Amino acid sequence: MEEDDAVEIEETRVQRAGERLRETREAKGLSIEQVAADTRIPQRHLSTIEAGQFSALPSRTYAIGFSRTYARTLGLDENEILDQVRAELAEADGIPAEKPAKFEPGDPARVPGRGLAWFAVFAAILLLGGVYAFYSSYFAPGLGPAPLEDPAEQVAGEEAAEQQAEATAPAQPTGGPVVFTSEMDGTWVKFYDASGTRLYEAQMAAGDSYTIPADADGPQIWTGRPYALAITVGGQPVPKLTEEDTVVRDVPVTAEALLARDSRPAADPAPAADANDTST
Repeated sequence: MEEDDAVEIEETRVQRAGERLRETREAKGLSIEQVAADTRIPQRHLSTIEAGQFSALPSRTYAIGFSRTYARTLGLDENEILDQVRAELAEADGIPAEKPAKFEPGDPARVPGRGLAWFAVFAAILLLGGVYAFYSSYFAPGLGPAPLEDPAEQVAGEEAAEQQAEATAPAQPTGGPVVFTSEMDGTWVKFYDASGTRLYEAQMAAGDSYTIPADADGPQIWTGRPYALAITVGGQPVPKLTEEDTVVRDVPVTAEALLARDSRPAADPAPAADANDTST
């Protein structure tokens, strides 16, 4: 009887996302090296995903993005896999899967202690005192104590503080060399000008950089990992093209275009099927 119960419990165990990806890959006869080549995801990250150790990846964005790409490559339901990944991430963060039981006054173990009751009374007194002080100053502002500082001096001091803050604020980039730096290994990227002439194409490792030539005519970018590329203009960092796991193509990368992206969408995602196309 105990053996039958153990078999039933094992059969009803929910299969985790990493296990589903690994078993599907093996059923299709694919090695992890083949999947790494198709998805451009490092093998160590694929092994981490299959082991269900999503918290060991660089960030939550990578865990979700890599799992989506992996599921898409194997022909699995992306949304279903992502729901499982999010649930496992929440479980790893210690977020309870079930709602806590409601408070039952009849349970002595759950009745608030005397210390908590006194704290509530003290907090209520402070709240009433604050409300009284507010309404007293609002309806009779002249009855309050005289200011400790002359109003003119106070205004002058505030203006000086504002001027100092403006002087010490970091300067916003207005132009200069545009540099792309890869934050991940295996980041494929291609730069080309308005006529389609290739400027640079490589599988960038983490830390590799490329500076857009100053004389390039309408330089553009094509990559499947825009979230892995940090950008600086004139030495000042600017927002990435996007944080989404999507393919971007024909996106202008001049200093003017990158600095103007605050007023319009950063890029229109290209079809996912083009992510592995490195021709042209």
